Order: sequence, then structure tokens, then C-alpha cells
Amino acid sequence: MAKIDLDAMSIEEVADLRDLATDKLAEKVAARRAELEAELEKLAQYDKPARKSQVAAPAAKPKKTQENVANGAAGEGAKKADEAKEPVAKAA
Repeated sequence: MAKIDLDAMSIEEVADLRDLATDKLAEKVAARRAELEAELEKLAQYDKPARKSQVAAPAAKPKKTQENVANGAAGEGAKKADEAKEPVAKAA
């Protein structure tokens, strides 16, 4: 790369150089971004099937039996709670 003597340049020349460098940088960034986006699109074709196969089916929830629904109990935990509410005989 050519050496530039910034001290020998006028303010206007340095400002023009800055503007040219900023424009060139923006061009290079845009070109590289386009390259990366194209590469990502290529890679995306391999990603889609893997996502579908990795999705797990939701776990089935246990269903209430007709007896539990009729009694209003939610299951074994409710039966144990009912047993705990029975009065305890007092010692004389």
C-alpha cells in the first residue's frame, strides 16, 4: 500500500481522503455481507430437516378416571388428604 504523507496534505485533501475511505469501506462491507448471506442461504438447506426431527412430541397428560371425576377427587393425593381429616380419638 502506498504511503500517504498526511502532514503534507491540506485540510480539504485529508477530508476528501476520509470521505473516499469511508465510501470504500462501506462498499467492501456491503460486498462481504452479500457473500455471507449467500453462504448462509446455502447452509440453511441443511438445517431445516434437522430441526423437524429434533422436535419432541409433547408429553401426554394423565386423564382423570370417571370415579375420580364423580367423587370430585383429583387422585391418590386427595384420598390421603381426606383420611387425614378423620377425627382422632382422644385419650381419656
